[in-house]
Amino acid sequence: NIFTQQPSYFGDLDETLPTVLQVFNNILHKCGLQCEGASAEPQKLEEKVNVTPGNMPLQELKDIVLFLCDTCTTLWAFLDVYPLSCQTFQKHDFCYRLASFYELAIPELESAMKKRHYEDNSAFADLWRRISHSRKKMIEAFHILVNQVCLQPILE
Repeated sequence: NIFTQQPSYFGDLDETLPTVLQVFNNILHKCGLQCEGASAEPQKLEEKVNVTPGNMPLQELKDIVLFLCDTCTTLWAFLDVYPLSCQTFQKHDFCYRLASFYELAIPELESAMKKRHYEDNSAFADLWRRISHSRKKMIEAFHILVNQVCLQPILE
C-alpha cells in the first residue's frame, strides 16, 4: 500500500487528523450543540446559538446529514482499507472524540427528523436511510479502532 511505499505519509496523516476532528466539531456547532472534553472550544460571549436541528431549515438539515454520511463513509473506508493507521488516529483521542460526537449529535438529528413535517415521505425516508448509514459507519469505524488499538495487541 501507499504507506509502505512512502512512510512519510504517516506524518501527513498525523497532521491531517485535527482537520478531520474539526469536521465533527463543525457539525456540532451548526446544530447548536456544545463539544465536550478535549474537543471543547470556548463559546464567544456574543455568539448565541439559537439554531438546533429541530428548528433549522430543512435544506440545512439535509446538507448536514449528507455531509455526515459522506464523512463517516470515507472515514470507515479508510480505516477498513488501512487499519494500521488506527495507531495514528488513537494518538488524537479519536475513539473518545467519535463517541462524544455520536452521543451528542445522532440523538438530536434523529429526533429532529422524526418531529419534522415533510412534504413527501420519500424525503424523510432518504434522510433516515442516510443518518442510519452514518450511524452504522461510525460504529464500524469505532470497532476497527478498538480492535486494532486494544484487542489485536493483546492477541499478539
